[in-house]
Amino acid sequence: MELWYTENHTEEARFSIKIDRQLVSLQSDFQRIDVFESREFGRILTLDGYLMVTEKDEFIYHDMITHVAMATNPDIRKVLVIGGGDGGAVRELLRYKTIAHIDMVEIDEEVVKVCKEYLPVTACGLTDERVHLYFEDGLKYVRTQEGKYDLIIVDSTDPFGPGEGLFTKEFYGNCYRALNDKGILVNQHESMYYSSYAASMKRAHQRIKGTFPIAKIYQAHIPTYPSGHWLFGFASKKFNPIKDLDADKWNQLGLKTRYYNTDLQVGAFAIPNYIKEQLESD
Repeated sequence: MELWYTENHTEEARFSIKIDRQLVSLQSDFQRIDVFESREFGRILTLDGYLMVTEKDEFIYHDMITHVAMATNPDIRKVLVIGGGDGGAVRELLRYKTIAHIDMVEIDEEVVKVCKEYLPVTACGLTDERVHLYFEDGLKYVRTQEGKYDLIIVDSTDPFGPGEGLFTKEFYGNCYRALNDKGILVNQHESMYYSSYAASMKRAHQRIKGTFPIAKIYQAHIPTYPSGHWLFGFASKKFNPIKDLDADKWNQLGLKTRYYNTDLQVGAFAIPNYIKEQLESD
């Protein structure tokens, strides 16, 4: 008997991975959490049936959601991660000795528990002394912060369910206030290849542009995410991720990455015309 995990990317398109076995299936207070074992992609985490992490390609997502900001401002000391229960973003941040403090706000403690047990490749840094975990709503948490962080990473699920509030105008305004004068906001920005995602991502980008003086989109190829063409948002009060990229200083750190490099950072912001047209259209 063959077992397959299948995710509907649209009503007309599906993505499937052959599964050896299911390791976890539970319903938390917020969502269904499943972990599968596969030969091609290793262990796979899904939330409410949507693929979040695979052991094979998680490095692409986590490289790009962390290192772009860190190479733009290598002096980042204090970071807030909203979401990111798998721990991959925190793992990458901990590679910088200059980072002194990381607050991670994850609404679902069960996700963290499952990832610590079944996905140590991403969750390995969550017990580090620099990491402070808060199991609460990131939207509510950020309302109470002001001028506190150098960097906020919004490592959220899709813009519905538990992650819906992290794509609102109110949320981006609260992030702006929570950042200091040099602050950077990075968020996962979905894909605009399928129309079902494009409309919500266009709204999110417009809200960020209306909040921050610098707001740009960059891209990565993540094979297991819808369409494989994934976007991230970069917003800042001061820094331009191309003009202010400190490539020499970042390269001197000697960090070994499997996807990110400083040449790629410049190219990642050269987005295709079909995305430009969608973002700029009324």
